[in-house]
Amino acid sequence: MESSFIQGFGLGAGLIVAIGAQNAHVLRMGLRRQHVGLTVAVCIAVDVLLIAAGVAGMGALIEDRPALMTVVRWGGVLFLAGYGLRAFRQAWRGASLQVNGKGKDQAATAMSAPQAMAAVLALSLLNPHVYLDTVVLLGSLGARQGGDGKWWFALGATTASALWFVALGFGARLLTPWFAKPAAWRLLDAGVGVVMGSLAGLLALSGL
Repeated sequence: MESSFIQGFGLGAGLIVAIGAQNAHVLRMGLRRQHVGLTVAVCIAVDVLLIAAGVAGMGALIEDRPALMTVVRWGGVLFLAGYGLRAFRQAWRGASLQVNGKGKDQAATAMSAPQAMAAVLALSLLNPHVYLDTVVLLGSLGARQGGDGKWWFALGATTASALWFVALGFGARLLTPWFAKPAAWRLLDAGVGVVMGSLAGLLALSGL
């Protein structure tokens, strides 16, 4: 049991901590201090549901269907490439964090709670790459654990997810003074663009 939990925690952390569209969104919401609790809670809930579904057998089901895997893979490529281009566009335009009414974070218009929930759900559920990480990879590996081991594996992976999103969302405010500078936002957006483009390329090449 303990071994399965540790494996799930380690693999979950390795996949979730990597910069992605979802993490970039959580960081932005944390920096703006907009609906952080809601955003973090939705991310955790989505990961719990997807990892549980994968461990319960959906991961192996998808993995055994090459045509479906191809659709998911290329959908992930398009999503990541599109998000990367959007990040490069934001880096080009430049922005700064609104602090005491100053700054011009162009994408930082205040969101209502329903808008914030819709945004994080879209980034979490419309990104095919998320399904590859949670349902297919973590789910398939977890399902191979013997007996109740698969659920301990899932618990380990979801624990890593919860700790990461809480730390990212609520810890982002510590970076607020730095992100009051336009150069910091340009650097963040450019970095996200590079990572998203790299992930899209790796995912595209993974089926060759």
